[in-house]
Amino acid sequence: MSVGVAAEAPAFQFKGSMLPFTVMELETRDLSRIEAELPAKLAQAPGFFEYAAIILGFEKVSGAGLDVAAVVELLRIHRLLPIGVRGGDEAICEQARGIGLAWFPAQPESAARRPAPARREQRSAAKTPAIVGRTHRGTVRSGQQVAALDGDLVIVGAVNPGAEVLAAGSVHVYGPLRGRALAGIHGDAAAAIFCRELEAELVSIAGTYKRREDIEPARIGRAAQIRFSDEQLQILGLD
Repeated sequence: MSVGVAAEAPAFQFKGSMLPFTVMELETRDLSRIEAELPAKLAQAPGFFEYAAIILGFEKVSGAGLDVAAVVELLRIHRLLPIGVRGGDEAICEQARGIGLAWFPAQPESAARRPAPARREQRSAAKTPAIVGRTHRGTVRSGQQVAALDGDLVIVGAVNPGAEVLAAGSVHVYGPLRGRALAGIHGDAAAAIFCRELEAELVSIAGTYKRREDIEPARIGRAAQIRFSDEQLQILGLD
């Protein structure tokens, strides 16, 4: 009589995912210019980009005369982690695959430049309920990250310094916002950030960000809404 052997669980599974990545959209093939400007750009938000997963955007440049491996090495020197490229011609694609990077097709139109849907353009935190992807109750502590990768994120509590909250949609903080808040992480420029007390280290919508020192002093410590408009972040009261 044979004895049955229990089947082992699989060693791994492939699953679809919509993880947040930062796109570094290149405007030039001139590596020396990129090298010169990169440190100052990273210094604007110390720690925010450290070991960040980066997608290199080549929609605006061709592969002629451009060494993708050299760009990748430059980013790694500055503690960035390039994982793939987006767009570009066949030369870019071949170089990327040759050094083990993923390739993503170009977007026909940058999501950050698309007009906001009419239903969200003028929405108010007080009048329009959130499309909730996730609700977190309690304080988000330093070093902790809370994310809603589909929909809005609602924090019923405070976001401490060194903490990070991020959402595909809008971020709502019903308490002090002292850490970092990132809305529209997949490129939704109609997303917004709402908080009862603005003390943020950094706020970002669809990749456009402001640090605390860039925020008007009159807005600090007050209830605020942050939106993307006219290619920049605008910080308004909740009155």
